[in-house]
Amino acid sequence: MNRKILIVAISTLLIDQISKVMIETFLKLNEEWIIIKNFFSIHYINNYGAAWSILNNKISFIIIISILALIIIYRFMYLFQENKRNNIAFGLIVGGLVGNLIDRWLFGYVRDFFDFQILKYDYPIFNIADIGIVVGVVLLLYAVWKGEDHRGKDHGNEK
Repeated sequence: MNRKILIVAISTLLIDQISKVMIETFLKLNEEWIIIKNFFSIHYINNYGAAWSILNNKISFIIIISILALIIIYRFMYLFQENKRNNIAFGLIVGGLVGNLIDRWLFGYVRDFFDFQILKYDYPIFNIADIGIVVGVVLLLYAVWKGEDHRGKDHGNEK
């Protein structure tokens, strides 16, 4: 793993873990602070599953899947062209995966707290690690679209 990816991953992990500790410090489990009524609140919950609480109470399975995902991501790091955007993308994904993996390993759940309602749909509550994973995946999808998914090849500029 190159140094730039490692710096982004560690930064993402630290911000994630610090935010989770702060939430636990200032809110009780299931307590909610409404920031913008009917749109955004800080709502501390423990998620015993994955996204949208799928695989609820299958923590061992989710831990195994997370470790496998890290191995796959590590392999892809060396296939993609090395550039600033791709380094950030891989760092965000690794930091996010490790942040949630730490929660699952230590506690048996993930600490989530960002809660949005948009057009009367209450989105699943999420955390900084989740943001890192989603943003990182979107950046990598863009890299694939640009043809940057093969090191040494520049498909994006072919005519």
